[in-house]
Amino acid sequence: MAVSLPPTLGFSSAPDEIQHPHIKFAEWKFKLFRVRSFEKAPEEAQKEKKEASEGNPTLEQSPSVPEKAGVQNAVLVQPALQGQPKFSKKAHDDKKTRAKAIHQANLRHFCRICGNSFQTDKHRRRYPVHGPVDAKTQSLLRKKEKRATSWPDLIARVFRIDVKADVDSIHPTEFCHNCWSIMHRRFSSAPREVYFPRNTTMEWHPHSPSCDICHSTRQGLRRRRHHTHGQLSKRIKMMLDRARQVRQRKRRARAKVSSKAIMKQIASCSKIHLSTKLLAVDFPAYFLKSISCQICEHILADPVETSCKHVFCRVCIFRCLKVMGSYCPSCRYPCFPTDLESPGKSFLSILNSLLVKCPAKECNEEVSLEKYNHHVSSHKESKETLVHINKGGRPRQHLLSLTRRAQKHRLRELKLQVKAFADKEEGGDVKSVCLTLFLLVLRARNEHRQADELEAIMQGRGSGLQPAVCLAIRVNTFLSCSQYHKMYRTVKAITGRQIFQPLHALRNAEKVLLPGHHPFEWQPPLKQVSSRTDVGIIDGLSGLSTSVDDYPVDTIAKRFRYDAALVSALMDMEEEILEGLRSQDLEDYLSGPFTVVVKESCDGMGDVSEKHGSGPAVPEKAVRFSFTIMRISVAQGARTAKVFEEAKPNSELCCKPLCLMLADESDHETLTAILSPLIAEREAMKSSELRLDMGGILRTFRFIFRGTGYDEKLVREVEGLEASGSVYICTLCDATRLEASQNLVLHSITRSHAENLERYEVWRSNPYHESVEELRDRVKGVSAKPFIETVPSIDALHCDIGNAGEFYKIFQLEIGEVYKHPGASKEERKRWQATLDKHLRKKMNLKPIMRMNGNFARRLMTKETVEAVCELIPSQERHEALRELMDLYLKMKPVWRSSCPAKECPEALCQYSFNSQRFAELLSTKFKYRYEGKITNYFHKTLAHVPEIIERDGSIGAWASEGNESGNKLFRRFRKMNARQSKCYEMEDVLKHHWLYTSKYLQKFMNAHKALKDCGFTIDSKVTVGDTSTPEDYLESQDSMEF
Repeated sequence: MAVSLPPTLGFSSAPDEIQHPHIKFAEWKFKLFRVRSFEKAPEEAQKEKKEASEGNPTLEQSPSVPEKAGVQNAVLVQPALQGQPKFSKKAHDDKKTRAKAIHQANLRHFCRICGNSFQTDKHRRRYPVHGPVDAKTQSLLRKKEKRATSWPDLIARVFRIDVKADVDSIHPTEFCHNCWSIMHRRFSSAPREVYFPRNTTMEWHPHSPSCDICHSTRQGLRRRRHHTHGQLSKRIKMMLDRARQVRQRKRRARAKVSSKAIMKQIASCSKIHLSTKLLAVDFPAYFLKSISCQICEHILADPVETSCKHVFCRVCIFRCLKVMGSYCPSCRYPCFPTDLESPGKSFLSILNSLLVKCPAKECNEEVSLEKYNHHVSSHKESKETLVHINKGGRPRQHLLSLTRRAQKHRLRELKLQVKAFADKEEGGDVKSVCLTLFLLVLRARNEHRQADELEAIMQGRGSGLQPAVCLAIRVNTFLSCSQYHKMYRTVKAITGRQIFQPLHALRNAEKVLLPGHHPFEWQPPLKQVSSRTDVGIIDGLSGLSTSVDDYPVDTIAKRFRYDAALVSALMDMEEEILEGLRSQDLEDYLSGPFTVVVKESCDGMGDVSEKHGSGPAVPEKAVRFSFTIMRISVAQGARTAKVFEEAKPNSELCCKPLCLMLADESDHETLTAILSPLIAEREAMKSSELRLDMGGILRTFRFIFRGTGYDEKLVREVEGLEASGSVYICTLCDATRLEASQNLVLHSITRSHAENLERYEVWRSNPYHESVEELRDRVKGVSAKPFIETVPSIDALHCDIGNAGEFYKIFQLEIGEVYKHPGASKEERKRWQATLDKHLRKKMNLKPIMRMNGNFARRLMTKETVEAVCELIPSQERHEALRELMDLYLKMKPVWRSSCPAKECPEALCQYSFNSQRFAELLSTKFKYRYEGKITNYFHKTLAHVPEIIERDGSIGAWASEGNESGNKLFRRFRKMNARQSKCYEMEDVLKHHWLYTSKYLQKFMNAHKALKDCGFTIDSKVTVGDTSTPEDYLESQDSMEF
């Protein structure tokens, strides 16, 4: 009894274009040695062919795959099935392969990005995922100066989908016109409404029995009503299915024939490739298909293999890729010329061993493909011979990966052709011809920046300044985007040379200098901090719970992540660190661990609003948190080598901004909400080590954070202390104002961050059930929870300002002779102040101010000012007291203002205790009317705590907040430079340009510019007419030497 095989057992029902050419080649791998037997016994081959025609299937002819589409399925006898126990397993494998093929065919009806069916578009427009962009999109990208030339780059940029790793059996290979419109709108300035059907992109999974794609395809048709006659309905259904299958086969066959005809016309290799008819042995069809090119259907010549494992002639596939696009001609899988590889050696050895007949007349010799070229060289007069190209051997390497000698060998013929063309057309100028070809290639690939540089070199104009130099010029001169672009166009139009780089080149240069560019690793990983390293500017409120009660809605804050900012600062100092290793006679490959000491500063910037007319109704205040890398050291044996130390720790050039916020520093809730994530990152970095690749070597860094750049007001705010008018006068010790006035000198530092936390817990819980006054006396003025750890120290800048304000008050009281008449009215005190201001403006050119600042304090605290004030005081005795008081103060001031008092002022450091004791004695005797039972905060710190801090830290002035204060004017200038309607983006630009302003890499270019300026660069006015050198030429020569 004969049974017919179901269609699931054959591959013929699947689309022809998805059939793999190597499906039957695997069956021939164990019969490759029969090739020789075909040569020896052609009669046996003819006998097997005859048996196959009579209906007896052989091993070479699979019964499940007919050679022609119109032939009925093969028939097997039931005993044959019983005699083959492995047939059921093979049928099951064929069924699985057919299911996968159907699944892959169904994928072609869906969009790769949004997952919608192409049938929803009435025009059925679709675009290949891995192909090059179309002409319309390419023209748009050229207008916008974008470098993307393929769809994978655009899809990754717009939809954040990486399609380069797609598999054709899982992912669709095309996308719809709606997604194309979204990408077009992304780079187009024309407003258009485009609907994206999903909130998230489509996820694709491998085929499974419960596959949604295949299930929805099967269930998409409605079920018909059952007919009354069951036999008739089944017969009609079978007839309709068979008719539909026949129509589909014919349609696919016509499409395949037409596409193959087009590809054959494109290849047009009939005169250079050998036909399969020249083979000496009559091989089966599937073996012929495996050794022939699927484009031209000739014997493979110089075969190459695609990533989808299809084999073609090198010439044919290159021509098809150039004309039809970057996809495989057989399965339309994405394919690029760089993906082509040479097949395996076993396949090449079998291919070279095939025997072919010589096409020359009067020559019946059969030779192998490997020796065919040598054989046809003896038939030079014959026109029938074809030159067969089959290099074989190891895989063909890329041109750039070869040695110079191999490159010369491969390009020898091309070199001779170019030389012949140059001799004929360009007078032998081979260099110009090659450069012009290279320039045209760059223009065609939309790489205009490199093309502009090459064109400038070809015209002898040079490539202009480096992008980093232009970036340094723009940042240090505070030029906005429009101002810089106007300068760029003006210079280019006047000189005809591109001296400055365009804005897009500057943006690429600044990416390297901003945080988030360099990869790094923490060991152990930071707690509650993301492990991502490509983190740039983030929202200052990120990571907080958006509760209605405690979320500061009206606050705008932008910051860098602390660890990413530290990594960027270290990489910016890479050259200084390596130079420090050499200066200390250490090896460059030293991996550490390096110890990095960081100074932290935080201060309010006051009102930063732009005053247009009457200004805003409410002042706009801002706060900046910044850090400075003070020194870097490494342990080398028993000693500690100092690799780097900041020479100017109080300069705004080394104070790197970390966080900018539009908030008031006295707003405790807002300040806590914004700085808490930053402080959490700092606490996590204390117990971890940074691993960073610097100079090609993985190095380890440890960090020590010192919060010293805070003024009196902010220290009390972040440490939870009472305000400055509190009874507890000092942030370093527990002395009250009365105790400090009775004992001006003898005090020691007792407060710390841990102790303040313990006292807050006592204040919060009141474990001893004390009254308010008793509890306040126990906690020594702690009334809020400390949230930032500060180092008990003195801020030298604010100490100088506070003491100058107190001297200014003493001058007024001496003019009014308060030591004689203590009870003065408010009007009299205002008159004394007006008299003092008028006299100082006349004698010292000091204009009166509303609030004491650093510049006014420095000019006020001089001996000349005391002499000018003494002119308004009649008593000679008070003159001597004021002079002595100012003289003692000026002797003590260098001790806390200098960066290293042991080196800069050793004598003043030794005499500080004596001078402070004498200063305190003057305050308690001559100026008793002012300091009886009270004393100011900074006078107390100056007299009591300076020697102890110097002994502990070695310096007070180096750890001051002067650099952070100097950045206030930078904030205003950068805000004016990046003025926008949106304050959010404005803060981002201000933070970015302020960071670039502190870059040591950019400072080198500005220092070189200043050095060139200091050298006295002048232009000789007696330049001859024949001398064509210009100032720009001189500047470029200097740039090449300096930069």
